[in-house]
Amino acid sequence: MKHLLFVTSAVLALSSAAVAQDLPQSGSDWFKAGQATVADRLASQPITNRAKNVILFTADGNGVGTNYAIRLFSGQKAGGLGDDYVQPHETFPNVALVKTYSSNGQTPDSAPTAAAMNSGIKTKNSMINILDSVAVGDCAAGAQAGTRTFAEIASEMGKSVGVISTARITHATPAAVYARTVNRDWEDNTTIPEGCTQKDIASQLIDQMKAGVIDIALGGGRAHFLPETVTDVEGKAGKRTDGRDLTEEAKAAGAQVVFGQDDFAALTMGGNAPVLGLFEASHMKYEHDRTGEPSLAEMTEAAIRSLSQNEKGFYLNIEAGRVDHANHDGNLYRTLTDGKAFADAIAKAMELTRAEDTLIIVTADHEHAIAFNGYCGRGSSILGLCMEENEQGVEHTGKPNLGDDGKPYTVAGYLNGVGSVLIEQADKSYSGSRPDLTEDEVTDPDYVQQALIPLSSETHSGEDVAVFARGPWAHLFGGVIEQNVIFHVMHHAISAPAS
Repeated sequence: MKHLLFVTSAVLALSSAAVAQDLPQSGSDWFKAGQATVADRLASQPITNRAKNVILFTADGNGVGTNYAIRLFSGQKAGGLGDDYVQPHETFPNVALVKTYSSNGQTPDSAPTAAAMNSGIKTKNSMINILDSVAVGDCAAGAQAGTRTFAEIASEMGKSVGVISTARITHATPAAVYARTVNRDWEDNTTIPEGCTQKDIASQLIDQMKAGVIDIALGGGRAHFLPETVTDVEGKAGKRTDGRDLTEEAKAAGAQVVFGQDDFAALTMGGNAPVLGLFEASHMKYEHDRTGEPSLAEMTEAAIRSLSQNEKGFYLNIEAGRVDHANHDGNLYRTLTDGKAFADAIAKAMELTRAEDTLIIVTADHEHAIAFNGYCGRGSSILGLCMEENEQGVEHTGKPNLGDDGKPYTVAGYLNGVGSVLIEQADKSYSGSRPDLTEDEVTDPDYVQQALIPLSSETHSGEDVAVFARGPWAHLFGGVIEQNVIFHVMHHAISAPAS
């Protein structure tokens, strides 16, 4: 039947192409590219094998708008105009829009969105893998309302499990792979309320390693694993007040524990010993500032090579956590450099796996209040000023568009944040006007984008995000879906009858 479908599709493609040659625009490169895209889509066939492996990529805060900005940035860095650039995941044949609201929030945080993908349900903001019948922070009720995670399901099937993040490994998105909590902020024992018996997130990770659920965990957050009496390799004190050194507990359980680039490079990957990499006291460095710690692509490659040695397969969750943080800071440059590092990690995963047996899903937990100005001519730097369109050619004229105040404006900005043009006055009122901007100023890596509403931290938004997928059962993604459907596609892919 598949062969018949392919032949039929090929015949239709040839027929369509023949008719198209008669059109006056058929010589246009744009027209030819459109025809080629249709031919590729007609040739694409669903893969219905049972998935041996599942890789879930999440760039925190990388909604449709942020993804667009990363595309422009990557293409312009490669020497092009930017908008026609194709990121690795944008080649995937299956795409859907994802509704990200939580069960109690029009705008979500990363806790319920990550839980949706790892447990298959929507829940409340601030809660991870807890049913939404529970109130946030209700320790007693939460103990009876935890979910069973995709990692636990995969582990029970004999698969290996890995989790990677450039944020703290105890932060909301990676924590959803292995933890259950009524409050995402309970990363170590110091944040647990008196009388609450829920374990903190860091200790839950060690428990899951000891239980054989988590085989590899790489990210930041070292301070949450160390007692306050211990100074780490960078001279920073731990946070724990219960006297526990979770890194020593991990070693005692047979894990390899590493803290920097050199230790990471010397790891013996692929044995029975789990691996815990904690490369910063808090979040890992932004890609632009990275020294002494592995890149997201390097961590991805090491994890895949190691986990692939399990003949029964693996589940790997990979988060580019700092895309979100740079958006919160209104610093577009670091948002985009971390976004490009995320794309590089996806490319590495594509290189190391086969679509026939590995389902790769690329998505985001939520979007940010990023916004784009117009009307910018092609090639306007995504970091720079919005240049006038060139009516005689393709690339912009080099002359900035001006607002009604006579001043230029950037291609991108934020609806709120620290870059607000409204400044607090002595009487606590807000007023102000936009400063005159230059291209050199706004393309500086430390530039904070202009914003409207003054806030100390830019917010998430409730806009849809995209999901891109390739591999077994990836064709189940389509249309506009609820975020928790991602779990159900992954679960079906590893549970489907063997073909």
